[in-house]
Amino acid sequence: MTQLQSFPRSLALAIVLLALLPQHAMAQFTQSGPQEYKAAADGPTYSEKVDPWEDWNRKVFSFNQFVDTWFLKPVAQGYRAVVPDLADHAITNFFNNLSELNNFNNSLFQLKGESAVVAAGRFTYNTVFGLGGLIDVGSYFGLPERPEDFGQTLGYWGSGTGPYLMLPFLGPSTIRDAGGMGVDMAVLPSLWDLAESPEVYYARALQVVDRRADLIPAESFISGDSYTFVRNAYLQRREYLVNDGETTYDPFADDNNDELMLEDF
Repeated sequence: MTQLQSFPRSLALAIVLLALLPQHAMAQFTQSGPQEYKAAADGPTYSEKVDPWEDWNRKVFSFNQFVDTWFLKPVAQGYRAVVPDLADHAITNFFNNLSELNNFNNSLFQLKGESAVVAAGRFTYNTVFGLGGLIDVGSYFGLPERPEDFGQTLGYWGSGTGPYLMLPFLGPSTIRDAGGMGVDMAVLPSLWDLAESPEVYYARALQVVDRRADLIPAESFISGDSYTFVRNAYLQRREYLVNDGETTYDPFADDNNDELMLEDF
């Protein structure tokens, strides 16, 4: 088991318990979901509701930007320059295929039988007929990916998001999603268990660079304050995933209570 996979399970479970806190210590953040974050005219601002740790989160965001600007992005740009598009798509498909086991597990936890069948079918088709996952055969067979993670599972069973949280190196999250990430990394079985170190570290590094390279075109969508844009886009995307595409509230309001359109970012 790799060092990443041996992340202490007790710590992961403690994070989950924190994410599952009911209407007590985090009631002001978790009782009624993101729709509660729309501030009343005489109440707390949107930012105060959803992002009470904004000062700290902005510092972490600045640190992540520094790491990205000087290390990760230049590597990703070089990757895009030298890796042919066909190979780039194949690498992305390969790592997406590895995530199907996690999609399968969390679909079962959410009692989504159809999604579990789709995840199992995609992994089987892509592995057997798609050269080990290099080709996304499942999508051609009418089985598009249905991403599921333990953060979504917690949301499915009623856990509120908790405060927004910017994680060093890992980026935007919430208390609930950070707990879910800990479980996905430490508790659930993973196809990464089949790899031996140091090969698993090389594969993880390639996955990070490939994912960062795929995000470069999306940078053109960012406008205004990048921290606020990323935060709002992340929270809206997570709400979209937890509700299987059914949003339960209007587009986010910014700190001045104006409408901020972030549809399908």
